[in-house]
Amino acid sequence: MPPTAPVDAVLARYYQELLNYFARTARGRDNAADLVHEAYARVLTLQRSGQAIAQPRALLYRTVRNLLVDQHRRSSVREPVPGGASEEAPLPDVAELAAPAALGPEALAASSQGMAALLATIDALPLRCRQAFILHKFDGLSHAEVAAQMGISRKMVEQHIQRAMQACRQCRQALEGEAAP
Repeated sequence: MPPTAPVDAVLARYYQELLNYFARTARGRDNAADLVHEAYARVLTLQRSGQAIAQPRALLYRTVRNLLVDQHRRSSVREPVPGGASEEAPLPDVAELAAPAALGPEALAASSQGMAALLATIDALPLRCRQAFILHKFDGLSHAEVAAQMGISRKMVEQHIQRAMQACRQCRQALEGEAAP
């Protein structure tokens, strides 16, 4: 049923079109009607405030679409937890929860061994190569800034960083090769 309030004729002729279009995406004709009515109210308020509306049809469609998105966001926040758990359901005992695999002793040992191997690889780099790599990767300096600080060309900085990155890749591949039987 179209709005019964005195509505601008230009806006009124889009009512059925909007209702039909959004009935498919708004989970039913009643919900679509509510959204279209709300959009009409907003557009009419805007029009009555003296705002010129160049494209009333486009504005109505955009308004209904925005209202539909807002409705979806609100409903996704309010939906109950799957499995029928209510908000008052007791939380599980902390002692019964499993620790993430990343915090397991094996993962910690592998991580610390990997870090030690990478640090050893970086320490084994030639001095200038190591300096350029550390300034770039750890201190966050650009290639130009590293070149200026070290008094070398930018091309040389790039070569040092490439060499260091290759050494780190080889170290990682060696660790992964050992980890995978």
